[in-house]
Amino acid sequence: MRQQIPTVQMQQIFDAQAPIALRLRSSTAAERIEKIRKLRDAVIAHTEDWYRAAYADFKKPAGEVDLAEILPICIEANDAIRNLKKWMKPQRVWPTLLTLGTRSYVQSMPRGRCLIIGPFNYPVNLTLGPLISAIAAGNTAIVKPSELTPHLSGLIAKVVREVFSENEVAVIEGEADVAQGLQALPFDHVFFTGSPAIGKHVMAAAAKNLASVTLELGGKSPTIVDATANLKLAARNIIWSKFANSGQTCIAPDHVYVHESIKDTWLELCKKEIRKAYGANLKDQSSSPHLAHMVNARHTARIKHLLEDATARGARTLDGGGVDESTCFVQPTLLDQIPADAKIMEEEIFGPLLPIIGFADLDEVIAKVNEGPKPLAFYIYSQSNANIEKTLTHITSGGACVNHSLMQFLQGNLPFGGVNNSGIGRAHGHYGFKEFSHERGVVKTQFAFAAMLMMPGQVLPIMRKALKAGFKFL
Repeated sequence: MRQQIPTVQMQQIFDAQAPIALRLRSSTAAERIEKIRKLRDAVIAHTEDWYRAAYADFKKPAGEVDLAEILPICIEANDAIRNLKKWMKPQRVWPTLLTLGTRSYVQSMPRGRCLIIGPFNYPVNLTLGPLISAIAAGNTAIVKPSELTPHLSGLIAKVVREVFSENEVAVIEGEADVAQGLQALPFDHVFFTGSPAIGKHVMAAAAKNLASVTLELGGKSPTIVDATANLKLAARNIIWSKFANSGQTCIAPDHVYVHESIKDTWLELCKKEIRKAYGANLKDQSSSPHLAHMVNARHTARIKHLLEDATARGARTLDGGGVDESTCFVQPTLLDQIPADAKIMEEEIFGPLLPIIGFADLDEVIAKVNEGPKPLAFYIYSQSNANIEKTLTHITSGGACVNHSLMQFLQGNLPFGGVNNSGIGRAHGHYGFKEFSHERGVVKTQFAFAAMLMMPGQVLPIMRKALKAGFKFL
């Protein structure tokens, strides 16, 4: 059991960062870039350690560590290194008619002391990625990694301590009560990645200090495979994106609507993809080097309960369905004929169970999706431009992808985040920099035209003349 950090020590670390946060307001792009480069290089230098830690926590394959943990950090860091000077440069704004004679610009100011609360599913990527944005914007940070992945969390702490002093970036490990203790401190910004249920508590705690928040949450991200889709492509991509990290991915396809005319053919292709990628049975799949396990016994039991509830209500298991609670393993599972009142259709699955729902009318699918909270992701596989545009127009989601899945996360030039129940705020690249910055509007007067409007007795006559001249847009 890792020793808990007392509240007094949290306060001391938080207080020690106050003068550093003030000094960092004037830090240069070169200074920030050097820190980001050192963090990136430290992450790469510990590649073999990441492999071992990820396997120890939940048997995450090394290939997934490369693709979904280390690579995104390198992309995020390299983007900041290349572009930070441009991001920090004040952005010129043209004057309005009422501000002629002034010079206006938007100045990016550091928010100050930031709290980053990381998740268990991609601990490196989703904890150190926001940290890079915080550093780029000139902030200090306290990082709270997930207690559910202790080996990865410990390594995150080690890497951060190699690069930063505690009064600039500190890592505080511990259970949920540590996160709650940190949230009581008056941070300037809180970046949280996790479930919508916990996100509400984080937002409520931040509101007590009027701190700004970024909430990267989740939801039941739907996928549509219509009658025109490339079925082999749809099967390969959906199987990969759903069962990577054992389904513990916030933007994974949660359930799939498949057109009735191609449903059986597509399902057979999915079964072939599962066998080709992971093996033909429970024994082979549980020992596959390409499948992660559930993070702990509690999450395994939750997924097992969802499966049992669905089948008890009449759902049909098309493939998989095996669970080994002793090793926290759940087979990649395809389900059909799921009743609407099954729990698996009400909550985010976050595990390797994939409900398949046949449809005949695309409008009915759109209506069904819109009945629920807005999801973090939406995917459509189609070769019909009309269907693609129709769904993108009428379905709201944090991000979307056409004829692929998860790629919107890897495109670092796009904003990443949710909408309403699936999240607040944006991450990645310039959007992450802006999220950790306060954009301050600045006006500098260059000659006295604007000042004339402030002279007693001058405003009303000038406005009357302007209105008579037709400038009603003033």
